[in-house]
Amino acid sequence: MTLIRPAATAEDARGAGRRAATVRAVAVLVLVALAALIPLLGPSAALHGTGEAAAPGVGGTAVLRTVLFAAVCVPAGELCVKRLAGRVPGAPGGLPRSWSPYAAAAGFLAALGLALVVATGNLVPDSPAQIDVDGLYRTRDGSLALLEVNAFLLMGLCALSRRPSRQVWPLAAVVVAEALRAHPGTESSPLIGTALTAVHLVCGALWAGALLHALRTLRLWRGAAAGAALLGRYARVAAVPLAAVTATGVCSALRRMLADTVLHQLTATAYGRALLAKVILVAGVALLALWARIRLRRASDPPAASAPAWAEVAVLGVVVAVSGLLTALPLPIRW
Repeated sequence: MTLIRPAATAEDARGAGRRAATVRAVAVLVLVALAALIPLLGPSAALHGTGEAAAPGVGGTAVLRTVLFAAVCVPAGELCVKRLAGRVPGAPGGLPRSWSPYAAAAGFLAALGLALVVATGNLVPDSPAQIDVDGLYRTRDGSLALLEVNAFLLMGLCALSRRPSRQVWPLAAVVVAEALRAHPGTESSPLIGTALTAVHLVCGALWAGALLHALRTLRLWRGAAAGAALLGRYARVAAVPLAAVTATGVCSALRRMLADTVLHQLTATAYGRALLAKVILVAGVALLALWARIRLRRASDPPAASAPAWAEVAVLGVVVAVSGLLTALPLPIRW
């Protein structure tokens, strides 16, 4: 009996581990499907009853923009966590395998798709004959789209090189291009809007991407005290992006909607509805972050107590999808 029980216990533990891995895999697939459905189905739900009209292909544009944002989050988070891990005393030498090359490839394809949309006058092309590639060089939006395509290509080359830290420069180019695209020169004080959007994008990418890579690192360092120290360092750093994302988001919303019409437009316009959904999700992420930090601080086994942090990553993925949807919806009218 004493010889059989340990073997049975080990087998049960392996079975439980496989079941847990299966549950996690299914959960990831469900969340990925949900994140893809938000930009695809979100426009019709957000526009319902508002009397607003969206551009053709708004769902596809929102999906491409979501992929582009996610492709920025991954390398930004890896660069941040790599820097944090280097400052953890007694940290194991290994780090998780980089996802930056895959993110750069996905971002390149998304940026290329968005450039093709711009090349047809912000319409979805029905045939290759409608795509005016030369016209991209003659317009501001076209030049910015080409800049993003080239930046993601360079990002992938940097990720595969011996100095992946050089990705920071093409990453910065993508952020600047997105910020400039969101605020054309025809709007009031475009430089202020561009600066707010750039800070919002950088801080959001660091918040989501760094948490994902920190949790991957924690799983690799399972059992090491350095894992809890790494998460502690991330928690202290993440407070700054959270505050910056909140502040820049509020300021950008007030620039889009007059202060005395915000409450009305949050429910009466498509942009306002998507913005309200994003605010609720960010508030939920903040609560999950607080729960995760408290649980990790009190837990004797940090990897086993990281479930709230993984839930935080999942909800942040949904926030990225809603952000992609926001960029494709018609802007509210200031009255």
